[in-house]
Amino acid sequence: MVLRIFGMSLVVTVISLVVAVLYGGPTALALAAILGILEVSLSFDNAVINATVLERMSAFWQRIFLTIGVLIAVFGMRLVFPLAIVWITAGLNPVEAFDLALNPPPGDALTFPDGSPSYEKLLTDAHPQIAAFGGMFLALLFLNFIFEERDITWLSWLERPLAKAGKLDMLSVVVAGTGLILTAEYLADEAHRSTVLVAGLLGMITYIAVDGLGSMFHTEEHTEGGPSELVKATGKAGFFLFLYLEVLDASFSFDGVIGAFAITSDPIIIALGLGLIGAMFVRSITVYLVRKGTLAEYVYLEHGAHWAIGALAAILLVSIGVHVNELITGMIGVAFIGAAFITSLVRNGRADEKEPDSEREATPVG
Repeated sequence: MVLRIFGMSLVVTVISLVVAVLYGGPTALALAAILGILEVSLSFDNAVINATVLERMSAFWQRIFLTIGVLIAVFGMRLVFPLAIVWITAGLNPVEAFDLALNPPPGDALTFPDGSPSYEKLLTDAHPQIAAFGGMFLALLFLNFIFEERDITWLSWLERPLAKAGKLDMLSVVVAGTGLILTAEYLADEAHRSTVLVAGLLGMITYIAVDGLGSMFHTEEHTEGGPSELVKATGKAGFFLFLYLEVLDASFSFDGVIGAFAITSDPIIIALGLGLIGAMFVRSITVYLVRKGTLAEYVYLEHGAHWAIGALAAILLVSIGVHVNELITGMIGVAFIGAAFITSLVRNGRADEKEPDSEREATPVG
């Protein structure tokens, strides 16, 4: 099963590395490999969340997400999205933006000798808006999780009081909105304050709209007389869950795309590393989690992933005013997921120890 699930990702990785060598030699090979590892480390929590949503989708919509969705993730978010930002912010047409990306200033400077900005500078200058949108979308995802009462809690000393507080209607929106105002006031500079507020509000609106539409069409009720209405409802629910996953992937990819420019500004290498290598492995990890039932076996993984999302949302907002090293961003997600996995193992071990005792008590003597 492992080879079948990860086989395509391995093939794509080999092809991508070969293309990188042909494109830019050993340096391009090393950069593409580093970017692939960066993307996987940053997006492991994304794979866990994807798996939790994917389990609720029909087989048809799972295939759609794992095929068309991956194409959108690879080419849309890792290649077209950065170029689109440059088109919009610099007023260039797509051909000019792509040419600008392929021909950076000498010495990888941020500006050309005539003072015009490079592709990297144009994209970096748009970081406050990108971080505000992605940060608020992820913040609402995290807050809605921790403010909901659950039978199983991970950080019980914290999650249970937060769940009780979550009985206050729309508390997640209140907290997220307050965080956005504080970010715009104290972290954004004067030139970006209004755009940060607008982008953050758009992130919140996007989450509320997509999540709300998915919930509205989600049903578990079976009706007599054929599955027609159920199929229609499932189809609509699957479509909106698909949209939700695409926006979620976009929000996760922001930090990876921006962070990639600390390594290289070449869009081809970024597409090979982040898109083909990284995104394909994230897809394979998602499929593995669903097929193996890992989330049901290791019950704290979902909690760890959401706490990692909360940390990522905070980092995105903080990065509007303070540079945050990409290594910190990646390691926080890995740390939460790793801790959740270990504590899940401990929980499962304790359950296995108790099971024989209960069986002995239930067995009649004599």
